[in-house]
Amino acid sequence: MDARSWSSSRKRHPLHKKNAENCDRFIPNRSAMDLGYAHYMLTEGTKGKENSTAATLTSPGREAYQKKLAEACNMDRTRILAFKNKPPVPVEAIPKHILSLPSHPPSKSVKKSRRSIPQSSERTLDAPDFLDDFYLNLLDWGSSNVVSIALSNTVYLWDASDSSTAELVTVEEDDGPVTSVNWAPDGRHLAIGLNNSHVQLWDSMTSKLVRTLRGGHQGRVCSLAWNNHILTTGGMDGKIVNNDVRVRSHIVETYRGHQQEVCGLKWSGTGQQLASGGNDNFVHIWDRSMSSTSLPTRWLHRFEEHRGAVKALAWCPFQANLLASGGGGDDQCIKFWNTHTGACLNSVNTGSQVCALLWNKNERELLSSHGFTENQLALWKYPSMVKMAELNGHTSRVLCMAQSPDGCTVASAAGDETLRFWNVFGTPEVAESASKAKKVEPFAYVHRIR
Repeated sequence: MDARSWSSSRKRHPLHKKNAENCDRFIPNRSAMDLGYAHYMLTEGTKGKENSTAATLTSPGREAYQKKLAEACNMDRTRILAFKNKPPVPVEAIPKHILSLPSHPPSKSVKKSRRSIPQSSERTLDAPDFLDDFYLNLLDWGSSNVVSIALSNTVYLWDASDSSTAELVTVEEDDGPVTSVNWAPDGRHLAIGLNNSHVQLWDSMTSKLVRTLRGGHQGRVCSLAWNNHILTTGGMDGKIVNNDVRVRSHIVETYRGHQQEVCGLKWSGTGQQLASGGNDNFVHIWDRSMSSTSLPTRWLHRFEEHRGAVKALAWCPFQANLLASGGGGDDQCIKFWNTHTGACLNSVNTGSQVCALLWNKNERELLSSHGFTENQLALWKYPSMVKMAELNGHTSRVLCMAQSPDGCTVASAAGDETLRFWNVFGTPEVAESASKAKKVEPFAYVHRIR
């Protein structure tokens, strides 16, 4: 293979731009050569050196003539081989700015740093005359960031935004004590259950009684739960009543299933299912689609696995059909239920009476409060149920817990007549949640058939 065919057969670099003028730097460009002159220099040119003596005898005029003739004929060159073009500038296969990047960029799923969980309460308030009764629900935290707590016959309001305290109402001795409190979704109206079987609705902004609900129960009302304009009440008589607070005849549905006092009531986040717990150790799941105005509604599921009274109930915020329930001193277990299938998913023995349960709104965690013997709050990782922390400070059983609107702080009330605030759930990642909210759904601009 000659030099020209070998040169043309060489492959170009994949990132090199094709150019007809670029030639191989190591192969002579024959179009730039004078092969005749080269042959003359290799053959005849040496004769001049051999006849150096004769050359010295040439006249000066002849030498000047030959020099001028060589310049005119371009024969004063001494190079035989010539290269027409400079070698092309080498092209980097991989740019330097790419090579300078880290070989392993940080992954998006970087493990979060473990947050610090304070082991002591950040604030402690006196709660004199707080009733040490396991079956009552005397504490709630409304959407307007106001805490309501019942101390015997009086309901107090504590505003978390400015730490101010106000007395809302003191009921008559014959009507009291107050046995339950629960904020309406608007954060303004407060439902108060009484020992005389009545339920009062109060406007916290004007400190005025809006109305009194009568006739639903034959004993004290120890549990309350709102579902929009429906106020559900549970009584010592074992009945559960749905009250429509907008109409005169407020009793619209009645649920019967418990044989003893109903001490726990919680509506699911969708408002479709109601969980109830009683002193008969039962947990019932009621579905609104099965409700009846003429006959007592039958439950969707009945869970009989607990061996103690069930007051602690909590619907999972990230899984709609997941319910956590806690049993009293004879049971001491936290159980998890699939309320669609009725299956018990897990059961964990905590070693002490379970008084209340709260889910973390920002992480997969569950907080429980306990009675004998430690009177502590325990934070669990879900679903492994590994205990992450224990919060001590109360000297008597922690009967009630309530969660702030932002989900970070928890208030706990105990038989030691103190109200404590714990920053147990930390601060939510606002930036991350905001960025997720800004994500546009694919094909959002396409009209769909619903």
